[in-house]
Amino acid sequence: MSVLPPVIFEDECLIAFDKPSGLAVAAERGHPPGENLMHAVQEKMGRDVTLVHRIDADTSGLVLCAKTKVALDFLSGQFQSKTVVKRYAALTVGVPKEDEFIVDLVIKEDEARPGVMCVVKKHGKASVTEFSVQEKFPQPGGRSSLALVECRPLTGRPHQIRLHLSVSGAPILNDPLYGDETRLLLSDLKRGYKGRDDERPLINRLALHAAALTFTHPVSREKTTLSAARPKDFEVALKYLQKFTRR
Repeated sequence: MSVLPPVIFEDECLIAFDKPSGLAVAAERGHPPGENLMHAVQEKMGRDVTLVHRIDADTSGLVLCAKTKVALDFLSGQFQSKTVVKRYAALTVGVPKEDEFIVDLVIKEDEARPGVMCVVKKHGKASVTEFSVQEKFPQPGGRSSLALVECRPLTGRPHQIRLHLSVSGAPILNDPLYGDETRLLLSDLKRGYKGRDDERPLINRLALHAAALTFTHPVSREKTTLSAARPKDFEVALKYLQKFTRR
């Protein structure tokens, strides 16, 4: 990886990137060891720049790094004490039953499916996410409705948001592990569609975006919010959903 993702914010002790979907944050099973964000960051900026938190390779959005050991320790303490506010945007297949709800489950890696999380009664780890439905998009012809959902994970387990939405009956669009085969096509939304025969989905990857982090700055000690705008494919999908199906 020769070019770093766009920088959202940088000062003397922090740097935040807008990571694209498909790029692993650090070395990860199923991804080539040298092809990840932190390998590229440390290659260009030195090994003093370290990762503060992780997001899935398939998730786009904000990734925060520390430039100093003091900043890393201060921020890591906030993540461990759950005082950092994390906000994600998700497009779901199906609309959650409630507009505001909390999912609180014990989860762990599925022994039969490495890399996939599952819900258990014991011998797992607690996982809690708050959800708010922001927009609903009914679809005609018996097709699944969609929804734009804000997700606020209070814990940081792997695939937490993806699993929580799936067990709530509204998996994230294009989730190969916890979702279904639903594709978002303009021809399904727009009457009289006259586009290409080999039509591509409006968004063709996991529809989950790490949108914002709020934390206490390591130096100023002020509350700081960093935001990553939704990527173009996410915005295009939303634009057509809002134009043809908004409710």
